Amino acid sequence: MRTKLIAGNWKMNMLHSEAEHLFKKINEAAIALPKGVDMMVAPPALYLSQLADYSTSRVGVGAQDVSAREEVQGAFTGEYSAAMLKSAGVKYAIVGHSERRTCHGETDVIIGRKIAACVKAGVIPVYCCGEVLSERESGKHVEIVSDQVRTALKGFTASELSHLVVAYEPVWAIGTGKTASNEQAQEMHLAIRNLAAEIFGSQFAERLRILYGGSMKPQNAAQLLEQPDIDGGLIGGASLVPADFIAIVEAAAL
Repeated sequence: MRTKLIAGNWKMNMLHSEAEHLFKKINEAAIALPKGVDMMVAPPALYLSQLADYSTSRVGVGAQDVSAREEVQGAFTGEYSAAMLKSAGVKYAIVGHSERRTCHGETDVIIGRKIAACVKAGVIPVYCCGEVLSERESGKHVEIVSDQVRTALKGFTASELSHLVVAYEPVWAIGTGKTASNEQAQEMHLAIRNLAAEIFGSQFAERLRILYGGSMKPQNAAQLLEQPDIDGGLIGGASLVPADFIAIVEAAAL
């Protein structure tokens, strides 16, 4: 049985005091939540170290990005390594988010290097993949996402990726208010799991956690999370509202 993971991506939101307040509110609420659901929040990089100090066994801290360099340190202005994240108490790192692909030109080859850096440092990579609206409408969505996954995970062994998390994010449903139907989301999650079985074997695929990352909110969380191959959510806007984030966690525990 796969343990569900509800991961909040705060993106470029909140000043320092606001971020601290939000994280403490989530930590406080987590105490009363049912066991059996993992939680992660990914604040802006400036706040990672401090919030990691506040993290508990219920709520882990993740980075929104990580350097593709495997070096622990070096002359790479503006970068931070996976080893630095690990040393600061950061447990997860989001890699390949659609906004990084679109705004920063990240390719799946670069993203694969980021996954490798995370694996080497002992940070759990949360690998994002997904199609844009034109690819969905043309019926090429499974082909596009499969190509992304094959490229990013090329050269790894199943044991190296034993803690990998995949987040399927239909790009057309991020920040638009649109959401993939339960059937559309399940179809893609199953396709990713079947591909993982083809590449790494059935045991790996059965353990792999695949999150849905397209405008999950309290109103649709329960229906999405009851799909057999959806193992949690990568939450954007709803993760900035403690009550909404907690409601999604509660839906995952049902």
